[in-house]
Amino acid sequence: MGARIVIADDERNITDVCRRYLEREGFTVWVAADGEEAFQLWKKNQPDLLVLDLMMPKLGGLEVCDQIRRTDDTPVILLTARGEEADRLLGLTMGADDYMTKPFSPRELVLRIKNILRRTGVNSGAVVRELTPSMEEVKEQALYYDGLAIFPQERRVLVKGVEAELTVKEFDLIHLLALYPGKVFSRSQLLNQIWDIAYDGDTTTVTVHIRRLREKIEENSSEPVWIKTVWGIGYKLEGKGVGL
Repeated sequence: MGARIVIADDERNITDVCRRYLEREGFTVWVAADGEEAFQLWKKNQPDLLVLDLMMPKLGGLEVCDQIRRTDDTPVILLTARGEEADRLLGLTMGADDYMTKPFSPRELVLRIKNILRRTGVNSGAVVRELTPSMEEVKEQALYYDGLAIFPQERRVLVKGVEAELTVKEFDLIHLLALYPGKVFSRSQLLNQIWDIAYDGDTTTVTVHIRRLREKIEENSSEPVWIKTVWGIGYKLEGKGVGL
C-alpha cells in the first residue's frame, strides 16, 4: 500500500494536478484548500507526509508546520511563490523537510516525496527515480503563475480558473514564453520558433498574435501583467510562480 499524503493549497488547479500524479504512483491523497483543513486532515488521518503552501487562508503553511512540530515529526514540504533565501531558511528552521518554489514540476514533487519517505523509512510503494527530468519531460510539465495555469499535454490555459480559448499558435506562444520566464525573445526568434520561418524582415504576424493573446489572457491588454513588451527587442513572460 502506498504512503498517505496531505496536499494543501488554495489553488485548486495545483492540488488537482498533484493529486493525479501522486495517485498514479499509488499514494493515498487528501486535499485541503486552507491550512486549518490541512491540520484537521493531519489529526484525523495521520498521513506520512504533508505538502503545504506557505500562503493559505486561515492558517499558512508555516503555522501548520509549527503546530505539527509541537507533537510530531511528520515530514513537511513547503510550497511558495517566494524564492528568497530568507523564506527558505525560515521554513527549514521551523521544521520543514524540504522547500519548493513555484512554478514547480509535479514529477519533481513526487520524486522529492519518495526520497523523503525513503529517508524516514516509509514505504512509498514505488521506486525512486532520478530527479533530473529530460528536456522533453520539462516541456510537458504543467506551468503555474499567479492566476495563470498552462497544461502542455492538454494544450489548455486557465486564467484565474477559467479556460482561455486559444488558437494553436497562441498556445504555442504562451507556452514558449512560460518555459523561459524572464527571457526576452525577439520577434524574429518567435517567428522562427513558432512558425518555423526564417526572419525575412516582416514580423507583423508575431505582433498581431501577441496582441490577440493578450486580449484573451490579460485583464487589461493595454497594461499586461504577464506578457511584457521589451521595447526595441521583443517580448517576455513576467510573473511569479503561483502564490502559485
